[in-house]
Amino acid sequence: MANPGILYVTMQPEPGLPLEQFHEWYNNEHGPTRLKLPQLFTNGLRYRAADGQEPTFLAVYDVTSMPLLETDTYTCLRAERSPREAETIGQVDVKRYFWDRVLSKQSPLFMPIEQLTDEEAEGLTLVAVQLTPKEGDNSVEEIQKWYGEEHMGMLSKVPGWLRSRLFKTSSLDKGEPTRFIALHDYAKTNGLGGVEYQAATSTPRTKELYAKYATMSSRRIYSLFYVFGAGSRDLYNLSLLPAATSTFKSPDGKTFTTNSTSPVIESFITTPDGLTIPYRLEGNPDPKAPTVAFCNSLLTSLHMWDRFISIFAAQRPQYRILRYDFRGRHAIPSPPQASTLDILADDISSLLNALRIPKLDALVGVSMGGATTLKFALKHPSKLDKYIACDFNVASSAANTAAWKDRIAIAETPLDDGSAGIARLAGQTVERWFHPATMQKADTVAWIQDMVASNDIEGFRYGCQALWDYDMKPQMKECAVPGLLVVGEGDGKGALVKAMEGFKGLVGEKGADLAIVPETGHLPMCEDPEGFWKAVEGYL
Repeated sequence: MANPGILYVTMQPEPGLPLEQFHEWYNNEHGPTRLKLPQLFTNGLRYRAADGQEPTFLAVYDVTSMPLLETDTYTCLRAERSPREAETIGQVDVKRYFWDRVLSKQSPLFMPIEQLTDEEAEGLTLVAVQLTPKEGDNSVEEIQKWYGEEHMGMLSKVPGWLRSRLFKTSSLDKGEPTRFIALHDYAKTNGLGGVEYQAATSTPRTKELYAKYATMSSRRIYSLFYVFGAGSRDLYNLSLLPAATSTFKSPDGKTFTTNSTSPVIESFITTPDGLTIPYRLEGNPDPKAPTVAFCNSLLTSLHMWDRFISIFAAQRPQYRILRYDFRGRHAIPSPPQASTLDILADDISSLLNALRIPKLDALVGVSMGGATTLKFALKHPSKLDKYIACDFNVASSAANTAAWKDRIAIAETPLDDGSAGIARLAGQTVERWFHPATMQKADTVAWIQDMVASNDIEGFRYGCQALWDYDMKPQMKECAVPGLLVVGEGDGKGALVKAMEGFKGLVGEKGADLAIVPETGHLPMCEDPEGFWKAVEGYL
């Protein structure tokens, strides 16, 4: 049976520890590691003292069931700390408390804080009151009755009150005397100290309680300033670190952060079906910066955008830039599941949720990424302002499905020298994709060919099935998100230009414009980054 509670952590950095170093470690390593365990933690909230007292910082994690904190899933996080975490936490006075939930009351207006946007959540007020029962057989019972029968109800009349919760010393703290902590959530503008609050804290029963049954051992007021997601995203504090000491790589090699030349975070999320999806976040470090995300083609990685991103970041420094790898690039879920455009669109949504990005300013995708971009616009319109979909079709054909099956066979058939057949597929794919002019650029050919050849073979088998048997034409008129279509003039020897000309008028009520990039094929942003920029710069 679930026994919900909280992990309550107070922190006071030593004077010699730069706050940006403290925050960057906590926001990009410590907190997200815990939020990657949704079976344990439903949220993670950071608060700063609003009462001038120390400790200055507080973190509160809601725990689904307190006994889970005694399992290896949680205890290994502390036992296997990174050297950076061990070094940093050695400069912080940390006190950890486990509390079991006893009572809870909330306003009809209350929303779980992790469901709010950062703008909505930041600045919410938390009042934390610790009570120690006085000696007596019924002190514990009287405190609980007072909260449940009177005090929470009285506090609910205070303007801006959102929620009150009462916790007691956790059963994990075996042999410890029972103590209580009450956490009261208030809106940014509230009536703390006002008439209703005074009335709630000065009733005859309240006075009797403190006279006979309880001692207030602590009362603190905090302001919320950061809400964790499962993905590391704090470019701001990372951007403040000295370049020479900013680089960090997690022990598992899956998270990398640096401020060498510019702030970059490379990490991962875990999808609802258990698949790891890597991502890269860079660009404007302002947490409120608009975000542009990029979807790759099948068989490529997020690095297919490298050359274009160099131009885009220089021309549009106001943007935060998000890239990620499709499912199937590195692995597939277990048990194996074929990709669909719906699943791929939902993966983007999961990534945005983990990074607490409520809405993209733009989504740019090519090939399978172009189809995914349109599907995302259709399925998650509230999360997107506009999109650019490149070199794709809105429906598959039987011939196309058969071609993908043939390509799977090539990838899975070893070469004569025993090497993987996907190397042969890589050469064929690049020749099919690229314009004849691009095939003369040896470095570009080798760059993409190597990228294709390094795709996981089983991942390709299941990933390419997203391009089988799909048809978005019946939905296209419903698209409420404005978009731009882009195609390389030589894609499919010009056949895809005709196809996209044919469906551009079917997107949304007014259709979409189509930009054609000269002397490029299936990946214009790789073949001619400057030419692709000219095609999209007016839209971004």
